[in-house]
Amino acid sequence: MEISVTKPVNYFHLHMISDATGETLIAAGRAASAQYAHARAIEHVYPLIRTEKQIRKVLEGIDAEPGIVLYTIVDQRLAAMIDDSCAELGVPCVSVLEPVLTLFQSYLGAPAGRRVGAQHVLNAEYFQRIDALNFTMEHDDGQLPPDIEEADVILIGISRTSKTPTSIYLANRGIKTVNVPIVVGVPVPDALVNSQKPLIVGLVASAERISQVRQHRVLGATQGFDADHYLDRANIIEELTYARQICHRHNWPMIDVSRRSIEETAAAVLALRAQGR
Repeated sequence: MEISVTKPVNYFHLHMISDATGETLIAAGRAASAQYAHARAIEHVYPLIRTEKQIRKVLEGIDAEPGIVLYTIVDQRLAAMIDDSCAELGVPCVSVLEPVLTLFQSYLGAPAGRRVGAQHVLNAEYFQRIDALNFTMEHDDGQLPPDIEEADVILIGISRTSKTPTSIYLANRGIKTVNVPIVVGVPVPDALVNSQKPLIVGLVASAERISQVRQHRVLGATQGFDADHYLDRANIIEELTYARQICHRHNWPMIDVSRRSIEETAAAVLALRAQGR
């Protein structure tokens, strides 16, 4: 008889120190730790660290729970404090930004300005993102605006094809996004068919994947919700077939989200937009 042995999960401390919000650092740390299937990071995030006093307090936490240290500190004096202290404590640490800044300096022939939080400056791009987020939230789940031509992207698909989270992710990139649910037997709105400017993309998935995701919704469903119909594989296949027929009829590109993360789906949408689809 064959015995399956499950490899135990190892936990480790991951300290992430940033002089800004820490978003860049968290993304890098999680991308790296995700490569290790049997290791789980216990995250310690320290945002807005900009003084020696703050650094000392962070280092006390690292001393108490040693682990990997990642940081994005542009002030070289504070960065040196982290490097030296981590060396004394015997814990590995690395500046996530420094190799990138060195590469830029080598190519551009000039040192970086080293402005703390420079990526969060309230410039035109920032306000474009906020505008896109507001637009996207106001037009979630089929709320087609009268001025639909203001949208950059329209995502269509049956329930649980990640339309809303993908829309929000795109909005964070400054892309005004509308999402429209597809329901069997219900024609898509004329405003959608007649639109000229927005890129319309159909999101589809395997019936198995849709069923798995829908299971979670059923757990929190309200009274009167027809769970059997919602989870039935035959009904899901019918919904997906209907959605694909609509996309084929109007020559709208489709993206299969079965094995894609939200980020990967959004990247595929952006690639289609760049191609002028």
